[in-house]
Amino acid sequence: MTMAYSMDPLRDPRWAAFIDGHPQASVFHTPAWLEALRRTYGYEPIAYTTTPPGIELTNGIVLCRVYSPITGRRVVSLPFSDHCEPLVEGPEELESLIHSLERDCISERWDYFEVRPRTALAAPPRGLKPAQAFYLHSMDLTPEIKDIFQRLHKDSAQRKIRRAERERLTYEEGQTETLLEKFYQLLLRTRRRQHLPPHPRLWYRNLVNCLGAKMKLRIASKAGQPIASIVTLSFKDVLVYKYGCSDERFHNLGGIRILMWNSLQDGK
Repeated sequence: MTMAYSMDPLRDPRWAAFIDGHPQASVFHTPAWLEALRRTYGYEPIAYTTTPPGIELTNGIVLCRVYSPITGRRVVSLPFSDHCEPLVEGPEELESLIHSLERDCISERWDYFEVRPRTALAAPPRGLKPAQAFYLHSMDLTPEIKDIFQRLHKDSAQRKIRRAERERLTYEEGQTETLLEKFYQLLLRTRRRQHLPPHPRLWYRNLVNCLGAKMKLRIASKAGQPIASIVTLSFKDVLVYKYGCSDERFHNLGGIRILMWNSLQDGK
């Protein structure tokens, strides 16, 4: 079996160069996302590769060490990330990386490790088994914008976008502290409604500071009052809808839909 090596993706410049050039890399692989996780939660990122030190990377899998008195000691690829594909060329490379993870899991007394691939593994390596499954929704933005609009659901999307335009909802986007506070107040309201705890404000502030222009806070307001907000992330030619929140008293005005539509146009 091929030998695997561990590395710090925040300190080793090879990781950023590898991510920039890999077709399956996402915003969740980037040093900026990893740094936001580290600053907010203290998670320590680690990457495994079969490439020897000092040589340009050809593969890799990135994870974070998570220490919690509630959920135990584990390694996750990656916390708070929708997916994080192992960037490998074939099953042999993945098998080598998983073998190194298993070895370190035993020596460092981790309870388990978790991998969140974007694509299903046709033949999971020995020791791995499915824990949960999720849907990933994607939209092709290569057609003309008018054709993209026509493909949206006529009732739940097109009609609500037109309603938002008739209501003359105002739109703001950016990374300012003012926009962050508007978003966070809507987030607190939404999470209370869902009976779920919110991420700390610091998480979103660190995303702004680490990702910069690759993160956008988008706000829809009615007569100066914020009624809906979403957060989008961008990396190369992919735009990701990451978070959304709203004031339920104004759901009929189509705030979230107009934000999504503005995001699609921006992505286009």
